[in-house]
Amino acid sequence: MAYILAMPTMDEYAKQPVSERLKRLERTADELAGVILAQSEAVLVRRPDAKNWAAKEVICHLRDTEELFMTRFEQIAAMDDPGLMSPTPDRWAEERQYLRNDVDVALAAFRKRREESLVYLRKLAPESWKRGGTHPQRGRVTVDDLVTLMAWHDDNHRDQCQRALEGRA
Repeated sequence: MAYILAMPTMDEYAKQPVSERLKRLERTADELAGVILAQSEAVLVRRPDAKNWAAKEVICHLRDTEELFMTRFEQIAAMDDPGLMSPTPDRWAEERQYLRNDVDVALAAFRKRREESLVYLRKLAPESWKRGGTHPQRGRVTVDDLVTLMAWHDDNHRDQCQRALEGRA
């Protein structure tokens, strides 16, 4: 059954209180688990077309991106206006052989990393949310901006995962 949810835009997420965006982040692992529940390996690795990822690749991407977000938070806490690296997701998918990963292990790792991120974010002092770094494409981004990006990113990839399982790009 397809998700029929209106996905907030980045601007809409940015207007939400931090507590609402964190609630969004809390739901992602469970939503993904529900989407992939009882799916066969053949369905999990099926790409809808040559350009778009399979559901398993989406889960692995979220796992690895969660680690990147935590690295960014730590850089911002440790340095004044650090340069933030930008991932190359398609290269990650190929080099890290996402299609050969166990989807349940990848989802469990994402869940663990997300829980760690949420613990970290909930402990931040209000002034820490304004600290930031420089992203190569986005320019200066704060911790608050990154949490907005994470919420939108979760929605975007949850939807992509669902579409991949249905064979749609």
